[in-house]
Amino acid sequence: MKILIAADTYAPDVNGASYFAQRLAAGLATEHEVHVLAPSQSHHSNSAQATGGVTEHRVRSVPVLLRRGFRICPPAGLHRRVRAVLRTVRPDVVHIQSHFLVGRAVLRAARALGIPVVATNHFMPENLLHYVPGGAAVRRRAHAWAWRDAARVLALADVVTSPTPFAAALAESAGVPGPVLPISCGLDLDRFSPERDGARFRRSRGLPSVPVLAYVGRLDPEKNVHELIEALALVRARWDLHLLVVGDGQERGRLEALAAARGVRGAVTFTGVLSDAELPEAYAAADLFGMAGTAELQSLVTLEAMATGLPVLGVDAGALPQLVHHGRTGWLYRHGDVEELAGRLTALLDDPASARRMGRRARAVAAEHDLGATLSAFVGLYDACLRSRSADRPRRDVLVPT
Repeated sequence: MKILIAADTYAPDVNGASYFAQRLAAGLATEHEVHVLAPSQSHHSNSAQATGGVTEHRVRSVPVLLRRGFRICPPAGLHRRVRAVLRTVRPDVVHIQSHFLVGRAVLRAARALGIPVVATNHFMPENLLHYVPGGAAVRRRAHAWAWRDAARVLALADVVTSPTPFAAALAESAGVPGPVLPISCGLDLDRFSPERDGARFRRSRGLPSVPVLAYVGRLDPEKNVHELIEALALVRARWDLHLLVVGDGQERGRLEALAAARGVRGAVTFTGVLSDAELPEAYAAADLFGMAGTAELQSLVTLEAMATGLPVLGVDAGALPQLVHHGRTGWLYRHGDVEELAGRLTALLDDPASARRMGRRARAVAAEHDLGATLSAFVGLYDACLRSRSADRPRRDVLVPT
């Protein structure tokens, strides 16, 4: 099968949607011809075969001033480039990863050419609202408009998926025509494993020989990493706990200042973004994992931590309760309640045997999200689209979850 994946964020971007698109392309390319259409890293468009046999079609882009490292494709020339790529590649199916500029341009061009389209929604307005100037009323209107815009575009796809039942239900409640099918982003269970040795990472980063709580992800407002630092300061009254923060973002300076203000700067290690080779070792170097983000449609990093056998301290929001089974694979806490978070952390540190049991159960839950099952589900969906699609309209009514 010839598959074209369209992504508004792709390598080298550091975020969950980018990583999923990369893993999807690489996994599918082992048995199919895979093309990816995504923003370039310059003002020029180009096409070339990347590592792993995936052909990348990059579209000229410009940097986004409000978000460091992120680029968008200006509408001028985008539709022409998209149509040219689709006519040259002639894919059997198109899989868009968002409803933004690249995704919607590819979706409309594919429909005009009679090519079936699968759309995966990774979008929550909450991940972008902190960039919107104005007060609460302005942000409420922006939130409603953002979902209306997403629903209008995604309605044109043959079928829409999202990573979790929570994400699927959220999209439908926001007006995306259903059924929205939950298909996990999946992960490589061999790469993220309890068998990984974190000792080398601890040595290379100078981590002390004490329990380590890890966070992996962007350092942006909706991730609420400050809650982990606040809780750390409380826990250290009783336990010598160290916080490992992997990632970068606009909040890093504020977080470093907060750690200093709370007297725990020496107990926090900020690594910045790690290479793909280092990341599994970073998880293995930790004893616990914390996730305070309130806008998670799945949280790949939480899955990766669980696959490594770490119990999770997660905020009771978004899709996290579908991974963090309260009292079994970790503990949930109320957003903003750092005292509760600190109490849960202390309880796990007081009872390492319980923490290990939770870690084993976490690994078992993560095993249900094996990347191979995700790839099989999408290939089955592509086949269903090809069999069921009529020439003039999407046929999501005849598609059922796989």
